[in-house]
Amino acid sequence: MAAALDDPVTASPFLPSFLFKDLPTMRAIVIHAPHDLRLEVLPAAAPGPHDVVVQMGAGGICGSDLHYFHQGGFGVVRLREPMVLGHEVAGTVKAVGAGVTSVKVGDKVAVNPSGPCGQCDYCQRGLRNQCLDMRFYGSAMRFPHVQGAFREEMTVPEAQAVKVADDVDLSLAALCEPFAVALHAVAQAGDLAGKTVLVSGCGPIGCLAIAAARLAGARDIIATDIAPEALAIAARLGATRCVDVSGGTDELADLAQDKGRVDAALECSGNGRALVSAIELTRPRGTIVLVGLGGELPLPMNAIVAKELNLCGSFRFDAEFARAAELISTGCVDLAPLLTGSFAIEEADAAFALASDRRRAMKVQFRFGAAS
Repeated sequence: MAAALDDPVTASPFLPSFLFKDLPTMRAIVIHAPHDLRLEVLPAAAPGPHDVVVQMGAGGICGSDLHYFHQGGFGVVRLREPMVLGHEVAGTVKAVGAGVTSVKVGDKVAVNPSGPCGQCDYCQRGLRNQCLDMRFYGSAMRFPHVQGAFREEMTVPEAQAVKVADDVDLSLAALCEPFAVALHAVAQAGDLAGKTVLVSGCGPIGCLAIAAARLAGARDIIATDIAPEALAIAARLGATRCVDVSGGTDELADLAQDKGRVDAALECSGNGRALVSAIELTRPRGTIVLVGLGGELPLPMNAIVAKELNLCGSFRFDAEFARAAELISTGCVDLAPLLTGSFAIEEADAAFALASDRRRAMKVQFRFGAAS
C-alpha cells in the first residue's frame, strides 16, 4: 500500500472529510476502541505504476480482529489510533498501474497482507516472514498502524495481488491467508506422508491445518477440541478421529503407549494443557509445531529431553500464500465447510458477535457489494 501511505492526504485516513471532498471515496470498517466499530468514508488511493486497485468482494474475520474488537489488542500490541481492520480478503481488479503485468482489470485476486521490506537480513536470507520492517495489513504492531483491508476498495502493490481462477468464489479466495498460515505450519512438521498427526485446537487455523496435513499425505489425523461443533467441521476437512477433551484426555490413552505414537503434533490452541498432552503423545524424536499463541507456558522439560522431541514455532507464511491460491483455484482442496456465513459491512457489530461465538461460528466473512 506504499502509494497510499506516501500520499499526504491518504496517509491518515481519518483526516477531516473536507480535505478529500474532491477525491474518490469508499467505505471501510474502522475500530476506534474495544467494541467501537464505525463504518467510515475514506479517500480511495489512485494506483502508482506498480499498484493494483482491488474492489473487495469478501473478507474474513480473524482471531486478531477479534482481539482488537474485544480487548483493543493482544499482549503489548494495543490500538493507539483508529484502524481499518481486516487482512483476509479477496476481490476483483478494478484498475492497474502502467507497469503492472501479472494481473489485469477484471481478474479475481486474493490480497496477500504481508509486505516484507525485501532489504533486511532476514529477507535477504529468504526468511521474509521474519522481516524486520514488515507491513502487515490491519496491524497495530507499528505506529502509525498499518491500515487494514475491510474496505470497499484498496490499492495494493502488484506483488500482493495474487491471481486466482476466474470461477473461484471470492469467499473461498479470501481463505488464502489463513490457509497459507496452515500450510506453513504443516511444512514445519516435515514429511507427513503416511504419518500419524495430532492437531489440537480446531478453530479456523486448526481445521485448515487438518486440510493441509491431509494434502501432505498424513494417514491418520487426530483432532482434539472442547467444542463438538468445531470437531464436526474438523471431520469434514479430513480428521480421521475427533476427540472432545472438555472432560479430559483419557480417550487419547492409546496414543500415549510406548512413549507416544504420534509422529507430529500441530498445537493450534495456545493452551498449556494441550501442549503438555502433545508432548506426552508424541513419539521419541517426533515433532511438535507450536502454532497457537498462548503467552508464557511451563514446559515438562524432562519429557522433552528424554524423548528428544523437536519443538518449533510457526509464524505467518511467505511462499505458501501463492500455494494456497493455487490449491484453492484448482479445487485440490475444498474449504467450504469452514465458512459460517457472510454479512454486509453495515452489519459489522452483528458479524463480530457471531464470530466471537465458537459454538455457532467458524469463519465469518464480510461481503463488500461485488458479486463473487
